[in-house]
Amino acid sequence: MKAGFRTVKLRSHPIGRNPHVPRSTAAPGPAAAGGVQSLERAFDLLERMADAGGEVGLSELAGSSGLPLPTIHRLMRTLVATGYVRQQPNRRYALGPRLIRLGESASRLLGTWARPHLARLVDETGETANMALLDGDEAVYVAQVPSRHSMRMFTEVGRRVLPHSTGVGKALLAQLPDDAVRALLARTGMPAATERTLTSPDAFLRALAAVRADGYAVDDNEQEMGVRCLAVAVPDAPTAAAVSISGPAGRLTEAATERMVPVLREAARQLSAALTDTTDGAAG
Repeated sequence: MKAGFRTVKLRSHPIGRNPHVPRSTAAPGPAAAGGVQSLERAFDLLERMADAGGEVGLSELAGSSGLPLPTIHRLMRTLVATGYVRQQPNRRYALGPRLIRLGESASRLLGTWARPHLARLVDETGETANMALLDGDEAVYVAQVPSRHSMRMFTEVGRRVLPHSTGVGKALLAQLPDDAVRALLARTGMPAATERTLTSPDAFLRALAAVRADGYAVDDNEQEMGVRCLAVAVPDAPTAAAVSISGPAGRLTEAATERMVPVLREAARQLSAALTDTTDGAAG
């Protein structure tokens, strides 16, 4: 099975900030009304550690956060004691194992929240709907609702793919500056999944420019021959996210694209509102 989609013939019947966009170096200001400043600072340090690849030194955190070293040291001691950070033999600090359980649980919940919106996409387009996140250098599928057609596309929730040959990957990478995309492609390479896969960074960056101009991405037989996908980014998501629909190229024609893209955009907008409500609704 190729990385990405599997065609299934039936006989009857998977939160945020873009890590590639520089974070402000200003120290977190006073806590918002009702907030706790030390908690805000601790979470800010954890996110800065994630942005740096998961392992940093105190001086690096001081330089990026603007916080005094004694404050950072006190916060890191607390995070180490609770298992969310671990101190390495080289005295640097790394993200701790307790974060894994939180991340896995959050990813499952995100997929649960997305499913009703994906189900509406399936109802309105007739094609399989997916949601994916950018995790490191890969796109990971966190939710899917399959089409009801006997011939439909399927990919496992939790599957990781290189983003250069997928619609969701293009939608995700189009949110990044070109130099960050070039660096990512240099790390992952651009292996060809089909004869249509873009394997040149320059060609891929031109494709991303088109995604930004058009407001949606297309995988046109680039991950698997005979399969077409349309994808859009989820605006203002807590972490870089995209939704897509996928189906046989014979159904996802240019005419169908014109009809389906507005539906896809509306689903992404509604999902963004739902995620914002979820993250903002905890207070009170």
